[in-house]
Amino acid sequence: MSRQGILTIDPASGDELTFYRYTTPEEIDSVLDAVSTSGWARTSTEVRAAAIRRLGDQLAQERDALAALITLEMGKPIRQARAEVDKCVDACRYYADRLPGFLEPETFDLDGDTGIVRILPLGVVFAILPWNYPLWQVIRAMLPAIAAGNTVVLKHAESVTGSAKEIERIFESVFGPEVLRVIVVDGATASDVIDDPRIAAVTFTGSDRVGALVGARAGAALKKCVLELGGSDPFIVFADADIDAAAAGAVRSRFLNNGQSCIAAKRILVHRDVRDAFVDAMLPHVRDLRVDDPSEEATDVGPLARHDLRDALRAQRDHALTHGGRVLATADVPADGRGAWFSPSIVEVDERDSILLTDETFGPLGALTTAADDDELIAIANASRYGLSSSLWSADEEHAIALSARIDAGAVFVNTISATDPRLPTGGVKASGYGRELGRWGVRELANLQSLRVRKA
Repeated sequence: MSRQGILTIDPASGDELTFYRYTTPEEIDSVLDAVSTSGWARTSTEVRAAAIRRLGDQLAQERDALAALITLEMGKPIRQARAEVDKCVDACRYYADRLPGFLEPETFDLDGDTGIVRILPLGVVFAILPWNYPLWQVIRAMLPAIAAGNTVVLKHAESVTGSAKEIERIFESVFGPEVLRVIVVDGATASDVIDDPRIAAVTFTGSDRVGALVGARAGAALKKCVLELGGSDPFIVFADADIDAAAAGAVRSRFLNNGQSCIAAKRILVHRDVRDAFVDAMLPHVRDLRVDDPSEEATDVGPLARHDLRDALRAQRDHALTHGGRVLATADVPADGRGAWFSPSIVEVDERDSILLTDETFGPLGALTTAADDDELIAIANASRYGLSSSLWSADEEHAIALSARIDAGAVFVNTISATDPRLPTGGVKASGYGRELGRWGVRELANLQSLRVRKA
């Protein structure tokens, strides 16, 4: 990054990719004028649904090229990058099918009067989004807002600026030039954009530290804000769990997307009675991970998205090891050290204040600890400032569902790993943020729920 713009880097090789200049103040003003005067809010539900369906079709047509760019800019294994595009296509088709029902006004009888609740757009949403799912983050956070009639100014993460530009191009080809526009700016400029009176609401996905700053700035400007922040999600293995299934699920959840997911299984909490069996079942899955060139079809784990992220993760691992942590298993990384490579690892810790249990680890580094009973497992799960998602494993489904109500998290998954789904709301509690995205809840989160009461003349 420089004062003039952003230089993207291939995290697998360390090679320079493309330089993008910053959007000038005059260009930002023009963008804000365009999206704030757009006619999108006045379009019918049918027009919006048809456009969203075309978006899905366009993404499907450009699947391979989009996936290759995602892999190049952030190191996601190519199979997973294609799966990301496919998920976005599915979400578009879901909203295209369901939008008429989501936006239908609700009507009530109010003692002879007619009550109506309309779902109307707020205006321009300023979206500040991260790099770990370059396309899905935009679809997840902004497609419901666009479906509600809002328009979007997008500040994407610097390292995936090329992906942001392609997203802008595709949206323009489907919706026209005034529904989603991209600006390339630094953090200070983004803060100024929040203050602009043409911005009606703000959404941010990222760390709780930066999310607190964004939320404070939006609050000072009296603007609606949705924050989807970090997570240190518990993956709880009860004594009666299917050990083989849980072990495979833990490894998949922890190392998917190179370990760079807010809802990954970061804290693996195992009932003491099944600790040995679980570790024996899990470790071969870790050792068998293929860490290699992310453009190769057989690759399971690629590099971290940036070198500074790798360095921060190394520091967390080293801190844990110097305070009693023990490496249970690792996978080999390429010998060429120019990329942002980190050996996928599971570290067992005993101390409840281990950095791997108290802080978010955003990369292929998992912590495992044990507990004596279900109550202690739940207590450890909740002993975190985060509350995004969680995963519970038990053969007794009713017991797991009953325990799930005690978990401080926005989502709980029983006998399956955490995953976002366009049919369900996603979001967190505590330091994991507030507000919800996806489903009908996401459409209403950034909308004006206008009440109308009509009395017959």
